[in-house]
Amino acid sequence: MSATLTKVLSYAAMPAVAVIAGALVSLVRQPGAGLRSAVQHFAAGTVFSVLAVELLPDLVHRRMPWPTFIGFSLGVAFMLALKWFGDRREAAAGGRDTRSLLTALGVDVVLDGALIGLSFAAGEKQGLLLTVGLVLELFFLGVSCATSLRSLGQTALKVSVTAAILGIGLLAGAGAGAGVLNAVTPVYIDALLAFGVAALLYLVTEELLVEAHEDPETPVQTAMFFLGFILLFMIDMLV
Repeated sequence: MSATLTKVLSYAAMPAVAVIAGALVSLVRQPGAGLRSAVQHFAAGTVFSVLAVELLPDLVHRRMPWPTFIGFSLGVAFMLALKWFGDRREAAAGGRDTRSLLTALGVDVVLDGALIGLSFAAGEKQGLLLTVGLVLELFFLGVSCATSLRSLGQTALKVSVTAAILGIGLLAGAGAGAGVLNAVTPVYIDALLAFGVAALLYLVTEELLVEAHEDPETPVQTAMFFLGFILLFMIDMLV
C-alpha cells in the first residue's frame, strides 16, 4: 500500500504543481486568447486520448457491464447536479461569487486527483499517461482560477494561497483514490473508474472545450486537439 501510495502521489505532484504554476503565470502575465485556446484544445485532445485508448478499453475488458453502467450514470448525474446547484447559486448572487467558484474548482481538482489514483487499477502506464494528459488541463485551471479571483477583487497573495490549496486537494484526491484500490473489491473499482471517466468527460467537454471556443478560433487552434490526441496515442504505442 505504501509503495503504491508513494508512486501515485509522485505522479499526482506534476498536475498539482501545474495548478500552482498556472495561477502564478497568470498573475505575472495572462496568456493571450489565441495561445490559451490552442493549449486548451491540445489538453483536451490528450485527455480524450487516454480515455479512448487506455481507460475505456480497460473497462470493456473487465466485463462488468452493470457496475460500469451504474458508476458512469452516477458520474454524469453528479456533474449535472453540481452544475445545476452552481447555476442556481450564481443566479441568486447575481453572478459567480468567490465561494461558488472555489467550490467548483475544488470538486474539479479532487476528482482529477482521485481518477489518477484509481487509474492505477488499470496499470502504472495508464496512470502515467492520464497524469500527463491532466497536466495541461490543470495548468489552465490554475490560469482560470487566478483570472477569476482577480476579477472578483482578490489579492495576489490570496490567489497564490488558493492555488496551493487546490494543489493539496489534488494530492488528497489522488491519495484517496490509491487507498480505494486496496480497500474495495474489483466490482467497486470498476464502478468508481466509470464514475471518474464520466466526470472527466464532462469536465473536458463542458468546461475545457467550451472555454476554448469562447473566442473565434483558427484551423490551427482546432488542429491542436487532434495533435494532442495523436501524440499521446503515439507515446502509448511506444512505451
